[in-house]
Amino acid sequence: MAQDITSDNNKDGKPTPDATGPAGATAPDATDPTDATASNAPSTEGTTAPDAADSESAAGAKPKMSLKKRLIIAAVILVCAAAIIFAIVMAVAKNFTGQEHAVRSDWSVETGDMLNSDAELSLDIYESSATSEDLRIIQLVPSEVEDEGFTYYDEEVQSRLASGVADVKDMREWTADNPLAILNPFGTGSNGLYLYFETDFETQVTYTVHVEKDGIEDFTATAQNTFLDEDTANSEGDAEYTRAHEFQLIGLVPGETNYVTLTITGSWGNVRQQVTFAVDMPETTSGYSTQLSYEDSDSSQELSNGLYALVRQNGYLGYGFFFDNGGTMRYEMVTEGLGLDRILEYEGDIVVCASSNKLARIDGLGRVVQTYDLGEYELHHDINYEQDNVIVALAERSGATSVEDLVIEIDLETGDVTELIDFTQLMSDYVDGWAHVIGPTDTFFWQAGELDWIHLNSIQWLEGEDSCIVSSRETSTIIKVENVHSDPTVTYLIGDERFWEGTPYEDLSLEQVGSFTPQYGQHAVEFDGAGEEAGTYYLLLYDNNYWALSTRSGYAPDLADSVATGTYDVVGTHVSHVYRYLVDENAGTYELVDAFDVPYSSIVSNASHAPESDNYVVNSGISKVFGEYDSDGNLIREFAYECDLQGYRAFKLDFKGFWFMQ
Repeated sequence: MAQDITSDNNKDGKPTPDATGPAGATAPDATDPTDATASNAPSTEGTTAPDAADSESAAGAKPKMSLKKRLIIAAVILVCAAAIIFAIVMAVAKNFTGQEHAVRSDWSVETGDMLNSDAELSLDIYESSATSEDLRIIQLVPSEVEDEGFTYYDEEVQSRLASGVADVKDMREWTADNPLAILNPFGTGSNGLYLYFETDFETQVTYTVHVEKDGIEDFTATAQNTFLDEDTANSEGDAEYTRAHEFQLIGLVPGETNYVTLTITGSWGNVRQQVTFAVDMPETTSGYSTQLSYEDSDSSQELSNGLYALVRQNGYLGYGFFFDNGGTMRYEMVTEGLGLDRILEYEGDIVVCASSNKLARIDGLGRVVQTYDLGEYELHHDINYEQDNVIVALAERSGATSVEDLVIEIDLETGDVTELIDFTQLMSDYVDGWAHVIGPTDTFFWQAGELDWIHLNSIQWLEGEDSCIVSSRETSTIIKVENVHSDPTVTYLIGDERFWEGTPYEDLSLEQVGSFTPQYGQHAVEFDGAGEEAGTYYLLLYDNNYWALSTRSGYAPDLADSVATGTYDVVGTHVSHVYRYLVDENAGTYELVDAFDVPYSSIVSNASHAPESDNYVVNSGISKVFGEYDSDGNLIREFAYECDLQGYRAFKLDFKGFWFMQ
């Protein structure tokens, strides 16, 4: 790649493959002599026409269809129509849920003219459509990007892209006035801008993004360097002030002209240089809206700092969207499929779900540092930290009848995947005696044929113990398992204890202290701090306040009027809650110590703490809103978003040490 990228090869952009399919079949000739109606017709020669009276008599003798037969035919038609409608509904539902397992097949991106090509690295260099008069921006695109099976979540592809970036860096000296600018060099985002330049003195870079459009506030951040060169990373990687500057500029608004000001400051706080340039950012890859509507409420508490992350928006799977406090999109992450579920920080990088059977470790430049293939396991709902270099994930075995019932662990150094808990085996006494496969008339009929008897939706590892806490939506129960690596054992159950009465697990239910309605259909159970005494601690959770049971017959609890049984039709008439429990394992009890109402969501949703703040961030997926609340549960600001049916989770993260300086 020795040729200077500023050379003009007068080449066109990437060609569009021919989408024309084969021609259809030709209809048979209407006068085909082999037509049986012509060759087999009986001859009428020599026959006498029937008497008109005889014909009239025969016609009059034709019996009328009885009312009974008419009713039978009508019933058959109705049954057939109902079966067809049900089959269509099932097909649509299966297709909808099947999207979570789909893998992206289209990685094409908008580019300008081709500038150069590197056969050795199989990379093409394009002028970016984001280029403005102030700043030339390029794009690096793998030559095989349109081939079947291509993915950016491939370590070999990422290695070639990193080499391509390094080659361009070596072409010349890059300064703040003339920086190397590459749009999304590693293909994992759509509106991140890689910048590289050097300064004469050790400095720090702060940038402000301004868009001349009402409702879009200025976005300011201090850049966090991520060095591709190992020697530079070792010498300057953790330094606050450096001569080399290599970072991903976050905050450019898709579909807008963004005016960027770089402020370069010395270690004494003096401004050494300011540089301003424009970036004509292309539209989002997903087509998702770049501006959320919002409403402020009565709380006077300030919003916390950070970006809201919307993950697994149905209709937009395979993307993660990051919005600022004004509801403006500042980054669009692009993955193979599924959704992020959770974003884990790891040694200055992040670990996310790249697809339903792959995890990815990504650095601040968007480079995929490592991928983790899960083999026969499919991810669902949650990943979380276990210890140091190990994470745990909720999973199911691909193709199995029993679903959403496994816990696996992934070693981030070796990539080893180990199955830790099979709840169908661990709690087989309940499964064998009480659970059944979902049928076509059950609440979650679109899962007909599956044994979703536990439906795990969150996992929390307890630090210092070989124990985890999981949330089961189907049983409306919070479950603790101890001795996970040696002899997994269920040690307690939190929820409506009537559910477990008469089963081998009824003695494991913790006693409810105080008068309150326990959680139903809960999601996102989180450890929320130790209590005052050993053996006590707090759990934070999203109480969906929704009861449904598809895998057990003959159990119908007497529910409080406040508990909903409708999925979508009771939005506005019922509420969900944020609950905070105090668990006392010594006394075998749990009590509700904090609670506040939030918009209703029968399924999905979560509640979590905002970074470095006492505020809460709460997503109500069925209502398609998320909000930030103060420590007393008073709403500060609520955002509305778009998606099909529901959005899974919303978090707030400050990304310090990743995109932004600590």
